[in-house]
Amino acid sequence: MMLPPACDFGGPMPYSSLFGLKVDVDLVNFVENEVLPGLDVRAETFWRGLADLVVQAGPRNRELLTFREQLQEKIDLWHRENGPVASDPEKYREFLRSIGYLAEEPGDFSIEKNRMDEEISSICGPQLVVPVSNARYALNAANARWGSLFDALYGTDAVEFDGELAPGKGHNPRRAREVFARAASYLDQAFPLNGASHGDVVKYSVDRIEGKTRLSIETSEGKRVELADKNGFAGFASDGERLSILLRHRGMHMELVVDGGSFIGRQHRAGLADIMVEAAMTTIADCEDSVAAVDVTDKIGVYRNWLGLMKGDLCESFEKGGKKVERRLNGDRKYIGPDGNGFRIKGRALLLVRNVGHLMSSDMVLEENGSEVGEGIIDAAMTTLCAMHDLKKSEGVRNSTCGSIYIVKPKMHGPEEVRLACDIFSMVETMLGLAKNTIKIGIMDEERRTSANLKACIFEARERLFFINTGFLDRTGDEIHTSLRAGPVAPKSEIKAEPWIRAYEDRNVLIGLACGLSGVAQIGKGMWAMPDEMANMLKSKAEQLEQGANCAWVPSPTAATLHALHYHQVDVMAAQERRRDEKTPGLDQLFSMKVIDPGSLDGEQIARELENNAQGILGYVVRWIDQGVGCSKVPDINDVELMEDRATLRISSQHIANWLAHGLVDREQVIACFEKMAKIVDGQNAGDDQYQPMDGNFEKSIAFRAALELALEGASQPSGYTEPILHRRRKEKKAGR
Repeated sequence: MMLPPACDFGGPMPYSSLFGLKVDVDLVNFVENEVLPGLDVRAETFWRGLADLVVQAGPRNRELLTFREQLQEKIDLWHRENGPVASDPEKYREFLRSIGYLAEEPGDFSIEKNRMDEEISSICGPQLVVPVSNARYALNAANARWGSLFDALYGTDAVEFDGELAPGKGHNPRRAREVFARAASYLDQAFPLNGASHGDVVKYSVDRIEGKTRLSIETSEGKRVELADKNGFAGFASDGERLSILLRHRGMHMELVVDGGSFIGRQHRAGLADIMVEAAMTTIADCEDSVAAVDVTDKIGVYRNWLGLMKGDLCESFEKGGKKVERRLNGDRKYIGPDGNGFRIKGRALLLVRNVGHLMSSDMVLEENGSEVGEGIIDAAMTTLCAMHDLKKSEGVRNSTCGSIYIVKPKMHGPEEVRLACDIFSMVETMLGLAKNTIKIGIMDEERRTSANLKACIFEARERLFFINTGFLDRTGDEIHTSLRAGPVAPKSEIKAEPWIRAYEDRNVLIGLACGLSGVAQIGKGMWAMPDEMANMLKSKAEQLEQGANCAWVPSPTAATLHALHYHQVDVMAAQERRRDEKTPGLDQLFSMKVIDPGSLDGEQIARELENNAQGILGYVVRWIDQGVGCSKVPDINDVELMEDRATLRISSQHIANWLAHGLVDREQVIACFEKMAKIVDGQNAGDDQYQPMDGNFEKSIAFRAALELALEGASQPSGYTEPILHRRRKEKKAGR
């Protein structure tokens, strides 16, 4: 297709006229010069299809956003007239039904199992979320399918940092011995031996007897022992010096790396140089909450990295320890099975992609009248087009071996919005010549109307659903915003323990099980936000599996390696079976977030909560606005580093907005608090050469003004979302104003 002449339609960017759309020239060039080559899709087909998609989906998208606003206005009025939900739960439920907030619940059904990869349907394991805008992080997350258990234990507080076990400046042999002991205990749990512990083993080897390969294990007492489960031995690989022994349990693997001549192997009594753990089974390449993509340049960067992941050629070079390091996607791992036949195991996580929600629009593509096109519509077409490079492969570095594309769709409000997303995916399949239901959908259960109508939402997506997942921060932010006029909410630390949170989490699992997700699709749980607190993660995150989650989010490859141990300790499928007949909490429990008496908090408590919220907002926003960093470790008010994305802002800004609305704080108090906390955030970022201080620069600091605006104007933001303010302010920063 010949590129039409660039035209200036009054904006700062040149556009091309394509089938009634005005498309940014940079996006046109990216699609036609980088994405389409190698695909059986003509440029004319893509642009004409996108234009048709905009015509069909755009008006529905706008209508549903208007309906959101109308519902919120009616709910605000109900609370002004009736007070909190607890004043009359039955009346509240009937009211929500009368205005269309609550949908008719469908009868019993089961979702369809339609070309799902085993990482989705049958293997339980950790799930990473990574900003796809950062190629290095994206590659690390994709390669986190396998991780070193020795490194994960030695380098984190999973093994105590105190006394003789402190890592120190060099190698600490005492710490290494403790790592070996902890690792042996994990092997005993996943791969127990008959009559011995892995801590007693002095030799692992592989013998070839009568045409079959057998694992040989010898203890310090000279005994030969076997795995309690003989099927646990899955295969081996050897290069003459290093022997890799592959073990399998519940579909996941560990690899014993035997190399007695290596530095670590010489210290281990059985010559183990490492234990490689199959860890991040799936990774979400995120185009949404963890990225700061506000214009065509940013979005092309996001799409280009996703394209590289799907082609398999993404590469990133960087300096580390004074040396140039090049990062690429790992290849498959090769082994010889007990029967003597060779086989492969993926070296990379199955990659999913999170598109943006229905709310935001983008000036990358304009309608003929100059209106911006829904960014989620563009994302659906672009991320699918990029993923087609993976679908055409029959060998080599592949993502989906079942020929599927997995798109996580966030921030949908109720079944009508789920149906819109599914219809958009169907139209994209048609325009690109893909088989029906090639595109799978993951539903983020993070909005109150979706939680209340979860069964109806799943029903709308039943032909292509691969995932439902809870998210505490966004879900709480929406709960606060929806019931903003009901009364003042409790401090955030108390909200976490409220019964409605448990009802929300339980409903997600139990409704998912009732709709047939077990053994077909993922039921996920949210993020462990403290990447430096692995000991606490190891103690507590297994509970999510006991609740029936077959995947849960972790903040780093190291965390994935350690969290993978939980899936060997907990039989998730058995946990799901135990819960299958539990009674699902009702809507009264789901809608039970309490409001407090303003007089129950003294001035010090109010000030402390306000400072906590303000510091968290500032710490994240200053990097988002000034540096375009959408996800990073942000110190909280106690200097504990938390892995934060936009969801953090939503709950914190809505909390302040709620207290402003009910007079617990006033505008001047909020401004003074933000100015005070800006000094603290400046100090926490003093070591960052790129950091731009806010203190003393409050009028000119766009980041400070953005953070303050999120709090002061939080009540008027659509569904309490932070994107409109952040995008506008980031564009202002990039423009140099």
